[in-house]
Amino acid sequence: MFRRPILLLAAILLALVAVGMLAVGAFPPSVEPKPVERVVPNDRFQTR
Repeated sequence: MFRRPILLLAAILLALVAVGMLAVGAFPPSVEPKPVERVVPNDRFQTR
């Protein structure tokens, strides 16, 4: 076992992050397509 428990906890945390990234990479979340709504500047009705 490790002499320092901080190193063990850091190694476990690093392994969990790596497994999580591999899981997200293998099974990416689904994305719903949405229409893009853009704001058109209202120059026509402004006072000069």
